[in-house]
Amino acid sequence: MSEAASTRVALAKSTTSRKTTRRHPTSTSGSTALLPSLAPLLHEWVPRQRWFAGKGQTVTGFSLVAATEILPLDAAGTGPGLLHLLVRVHQPSGRPAPSQGDCYQLLLGVRTTLPPRLAGARIGVVTEGPLAGRTLYEGLHDPRVADLLLERFRNPGSLGPLRFDRAEPIPPGLTPRVLDTEQSNSSLVYGDSFILKIFRRVFPGTNPDLELPLALGREGCGRVPAPVAWFEATTGPEPLTLGVLQPFLRGAQDGWQLALAALTEGRDFTDEAHALGRATAEVHTALAAALPTPPLAHDRTRGLVAGMVERLEAAAQAVPALVPYVPGLRAAFDAVAELGETGHGWAAQRVHGDLHLGQTLRDDDGFWSLIDFEGEPAKPLPERRSPQPPVRDVAGMLRSFDYAARSHHPWNPEWAARCRAAYCEGYASVAGADPRREPEWLRAHETDKAVYEVLYEARHRPDWLPVPMAAIQRLAAAPA
Repeated sequence: MSEAASTRVALAKSTTSRKTTRRHPTSTSGSTALLPSLAPLLHEWVPRQRWFAGKGQTVTGFSLVAATEILPLDAAGTGPGLLHLLVRVHQPSGRPAPSQGDCYQLLLGVRTTLPPRLAGARIGVVTEGPLAGRTLYEGLHDPRVADLLLERFRNPGSLGPLRFDRAEPIPPGLTPRVLDTEQSNSSLVYGDSFILKIFRRVFPGTNPDLELPLALGREGCGRVPAPVAWFEATTGPEPLTLGVLQPFLRGAQDGWQLALAALTEGRDFTDEAHALGRATAEVHTALAAALPTPPLAHDRTRGLVAGMVERLEAAAQAVPALVPYVPGLRAAFDAVAELGETGHGWAAQRVHGDLHLGQTLRDDDGFWSLIDFEGEPAKPLPERRSPQPPVRDVAGMLRSFDYAARSHHPWNPEWAARCRAAYCEGYASVAGADPRREPEWLRAHETDKAVYEVLYEARHRPDWLPVPMAAIQRLAAAPA
């Protein structure tokens, strides 16, 4: 495919489904035949990926948003090619298709013969279209492809609809490796110096995991690794954030593993929790200085409470064990609504949005960092980017301490209680106000988080359901 041809591919809009796929005649560029020729392989491969959010529903088809030939396949076919696709995946949803399908980013390697070391990344052999006879595979597992992505960051610019930017120089010769620990995204580490997060399901608008660390960097907040480089796609009025390159915190340990180790060894964790509270407050303070802080007006408070009630009712329908506790849980939300009716107001600002122990890292000197500002991936991007009460992050961390204590046997509720208190005290030492001074707001957000946890565990990890259900019992019985 020539460079001109790849540009035409990027502009092509083709749709295919398993039931109605037709063989398109191959054009000069191959653009009309590209996606239909890949569809049989994608139908089998995409639903099996950990980052695919539509599990449990049939994939009915694909439509091409954009395609870019980042690395052309050489004429002899001895080297790899790299095809970057943005593809909408269509599933039954009751919504009008094809415009409403989730958009996914695919980085597909193409080779004539796949070397044995890449056998685990194999997707399959293309049987028709412009890539007929070639083997398709997950490109991120190929060191040559990973090197090419880093080179694009080192020499930023545009390639078709893709735009590569960087904030500081990047040295060459960094050996890449794939991290296999993430689910909703994919990550590459380069020489223990940088980590590249590839967003798989992408949305119009700047991803908070790029937007907020950039804003924090401008404020001089050292608690969050500042982006070194990033790339986006310009396929509509708003860009789609595709990936972010950040410093790799070599040797740092995540808070969840540290907490479990402390429980196993019978050690207290209050010093760490206090320091983590300070780190959270420093990030909140910097975000409030960098970005707008609109007050939570009465109608906005009412909307937040309505959302909590709606999530509770939906979860109770899906998890019958939740039903007996609904009145007590609903009381937590009603208490906030009643305060709002009396004119009580709260501040709102940008927050982390999905804060828990697993989103924190501590280095050898005891310095805590916060990572992964994407927010809850299942929520729409506009919601994740909207200002929220800072107590939302606090509630998420308090639930995480409880989760750690409950997931360890024997259960140690006193350990969790001490951590929760120390975290709030550390937060107050920086923010100037203890989150526990607004018990209605804190209880409502903890309740909302616990309801989410119940639904998640019931669907994905039923053996863990008793962990959030214990919190549900406590929160439902709490005085109004």
